[in-house]
Amino acid sequence: MTDQVDEPADPRSRTDGLGWVSRAVFPDRRVALTVGAPAPAGHRTMARYAVVPSLARARFLVPLGSPRAGAASLLAYNALRPPKVRAVRAAIGGLVRLGLLGLAPFPTLTVSAPAEVPATEVLLAERLATALGGAPLLAAVGVRPPDPNHKPTLQLFSGDGSPRGYAKIGWNPATRALVTAEAAALRALPAVAGATDHPVPPGLLAELTWADQVVAVIEPLPPGVRGVSAHDPPRVAALLAVARRGGSGTPPRPLAGSTFLARLTAQAQRAAATVPSGARAVAAVEALAQRHGATDVEFGHWHGDWVPWNLGEDSGRLVAWDWEHSGPDVPVGFDLAHDTFQRALLLRGEPAATAADAVDSCLARYGDRLGLSPAQRQVVADGYLVELWLRTWRLASGGAGWNAALHPALLDLVEKRHSG
Repeated sequence: MTDQVDEPADPRSRTDGLGWVSRAVFPDRRVALTVGAPAPAGHRTMARYAVVPSLARARFLVPLGSPRAGAASLLAYNALRPPKVRAVRAAIGGLVRLGLLGLAPFPTLTVSAPAEVPATEVLLAERLATALGGAPLLAAVGVRPPDPNHKPTLQLFSGDGSPRGYAKIGWNPATRALVTAEAAALRALPAVAGATDHPVPPGLLAELTWADQVVAVIEPLPPGVRGVSAHDPPRVAALLAVARRGGSGTPPRPLAGSTFLARLTAQAQRAAATVPSGARAVAAVEALAQRHGATDVEFGHWHGDWVPWNLGEDSGRLVAWDWEHSGPDVPVGFDLAHDTFQRALLLRGEPAATAADAVDSCLARYGDRLGLSPAQRQVVADGYLVELWLRTWRLASGGAGWNAALHPALLDLVEKRHSG
């Protein structure tokens, strides 16, 4: 299939995923992007990419110039991908590795800039190479549909195909906050990652600001990592190790007067000042305090997005990535609630109310292994639903828009639970 002849000459003028990613990765207008054409006069070529499979249906940009790096960008961590995606990447990766990519009808994207402009001034990959020690890097770029909650990500490779890291780009208020939060979490985790049952996190290699964007470079995953099954039971021991930072935890204390409840209250009040539904969030937090304020709760950390697709195994150790929602001072059990809720919502396509029922059932089954009494399980379930709505509001206010599966369904659900 060939693209229409009237495709925009510069991909940054497109309104699809390729346009969105191109604008984030190449924001400096001194950089010229040309498709199927050489660099403009007076420019020097800085990078070239194959647009796979086409401009109209772009899914990734494969770096050209090093067959090993280009092949690695398609083949690395393929075991973590769905079978159909894995097969396509394997086929194209084989062509790249053999130097036969030119036989495929993929458009070529040429990146260039005026000869006098330093590459480190206008190209993110060059800046990242400097931050990681100066050795040349090639960057592969995934292309996703435009979404204000998505972060463009660069896979970084050495010329010999060795993975060097993942660079996540925070480009709007919502994604800048997420990238900053993940960097902070990864800086703190090495001190506890070796504890019994604690999952192995990737390391933070670098953090920088560039072109009004926040960029975090995260260590490659272990080469032998394999995904966990979405049908596996919850990893309760690992969840508890995350919550307790690999230690013995802290004594339970009342929900009333906790920093957790104070944070929910402050965020709900900010929401009320920005959106009409925020008043319902204020009422939900007040109801949570009235219903459970006297209950003693153990507080700890959480991963924040503990789901099967953010987990893997390597040599018998659990590996966890995407720590961008991680934080302290939440009721122990939040990660279990999130894992259960998201499996129901996203994997089984169930509505929020059914997903919340699944949380109740899961806490009843596994809560004793987290040291949760029946009253504490109710705090975890009810508090998590309020926390999740506030996250939904934070992302919406940061430019991500409302998640229709969660808003206003979560507020309806919380009100029903508190009135029951």
